[in-house]
Amino acid sequence: MRPSIALGRSLCWCLQLAVAVRLCAAEPRDPKRWEADIQAFEKQDREHPPRPGGVLFVGSSSIVRWKLDEAFPELGALNRGFGGSEVADSLYYADRIMLPYRPRIVVFYAGDNDTANGASAEEVAENFATLAEKIHTALPETRLLFLAIKPSRSRWKLVEVQREANRLIAEQAKGSDYLEFVDVATPLLGDDGLPRRELFEDDELHINAAGYRIWNELLRSKLATP
Repeated sequence: MRPSIALGRSLCWCLQLAVAVRLCAAEPRDPKRWEADIQAFEKQDREHPPRPGGVLFVGSSSIVRWKLDEAFPELGALNRGFGGSEVADSLYYADRIMLPYRPRIVVFYAGDNDTANGASAEEVAENFATLAEKIHTALPETRLLFLAIKPSRSRWKLVEVQREANRLIAEQAKGSDYLEFVDVATPLLGDDGLPRRELFEDDELHINAAGYRIWNELLRSKLATP
């Protein structure tokens, strides 16, 4: 076989492999992987039924790690975060861990893992738009706060995708009387434009107590009882 032909076939195979890898990376993951976590929430609800009309936090590990009792002791906020989850996962389980509580406010953080698993900014925004519409249709009096996807050094290569997802969701919130985009991302950046190391855990992905103090202050007035 001539070298030029072999090289051409090799390049073609590499391109096909690259496309296949990209498709696999972006393929939606089965939300049923969280079934045990959701059942654990339901068990807690049966044993200690939450009061309707409260404040509900839902989303990925940034929600799971949030010490809500310390941050907002007066709210009795309910935490229904499940670490590693994506926007589509919360959409899938909304009928079980969001709508039944009839909260006055839903604080939502996700999208970080979505982009890490290959989702585009448009996919993140579309999934969130579907979730927001589902919540508003069932609970028209409920306010929904979307917390901006945070920048992090460990996923800095994804920052432009994350910023575009934030921009698209911020556009969704413009003019809405129930949806608000909360920029919790910009305060985590330093003068050099990079995430401030002192606000993150050693993994350079999750914010630490100092980072949460910033988020708490950004949210405090928004969560106060009207």
